[in-house]
Amino acid sequence: MARIVLGLGASHTPLLTLTSEQWSHRAAVDYANPRLNLSDGRWLSYEALLAEVGPRHEAVVTPEVLDEKARLCEAALQRLGDELQAAQPDVVVIVGDDQSELFGPANQPVIAVYHGAEIVTHDKFGRESTPQWMRDMGRGYLMDHVHRVPGCPEFALDVIGSLVEQNIDVATVASVDDPQKAGFGHAYGFIIKRVMRERPIPVLPIMLNTYYPPNVPTAARVVQMGRALAKAIADSPRELRVAVVASGGLSHFVVDEQLDRGLIKAFVERDLDALARLPRGALNSGSSEILNWVMTAGAVSELPVRWHEYYPLYRTPAGTGVGAAFVAWRDGA
Repeated sequence: MARIVLGLGASHTPLLTLTSEQWSHRAAVDYANPRLNLSDGRWLSYEALLAEVGPRHEAVVTPEVLDEKARLCEAALQRLGDELQAAQPDVVVIVGDDQSELFGPANQPVIAVYHGAEIVTHDKFGRESTPQWMRDMGRGYLMDHVHRVPGCPEFALDVIGSLVEQNIDVATVASVDDPQKAGFGHAYGFIIKRVMRERPIPVLPIMLNTYYPPNVPTAARVVQMGRALAKAIADSPRELRVAVVASGGLSHFVVDEQLDRGLIKAFVERDLDALARLPRGALNSGSSEILNWVMTAGAVSELPVRWHEYYPLYRTPAGTGVGAAFVAWRDGA
């Protein structure tokens, strides 16, 4: 039977595709954002956030600090890549969220599994009219032009069948018809490029709707989905070594260190009950990608966390940015 040999989690923020000098472009987006999400469920403009908390992170948005954090994140990504290479998986399951790259308002499933022969990326950031910094970001996401990565259709069908038998109402996707209109996006391309290092390992994409109400699943339901995914992998009769990778998160676009560190503590302690209790208010906008980690934690709960890193990547004085996390679950020392 197939077995999970490795779990990984990696933030996929644009900051990890750009130089630290280019982080100012994302800060500019924050300054103009009228709906920055707080973990208590509120939404504030940058001006309102600054008025509430003050410029408390002004000392850590200097070029020197940003450059050091970029270096630390790069080292963590290298370590994740080394972990994946050492595990030698036959298949990589990527748990991510689609952000109007493959799906849209006309079709937005709670959870979908792709069973096509090729993973085909959207080229939306490679257009001539796109600003240079976004084109740089697109290269980091494999969205600079159309990339094709092997899928694993037979194994995917095994997983889909088991999930249905476990009462998980999973949608399915069999192909990408026109990648210049819709295709796989940053949650998948980033992991393939930066963690898998573009090695031709078959990928099984799982797509959670974390971003778009009204059908975003609860954290408790996502824990159940993760446990069901573990069983679905084990139910497959194929002799496969499987890695499960969470893509995205943690808190953003207002960094919440307390929330993020609590999540990592729950991963280390295998406390799925704590993850299931996460309130909806803490899972809005970018922070909703925490659900990808919750599902992965449910899937790899038999494996211990062997190492983790966390860096709050502040990019404005009021504390907008990303809580960047990197985690590895595996057996052994």
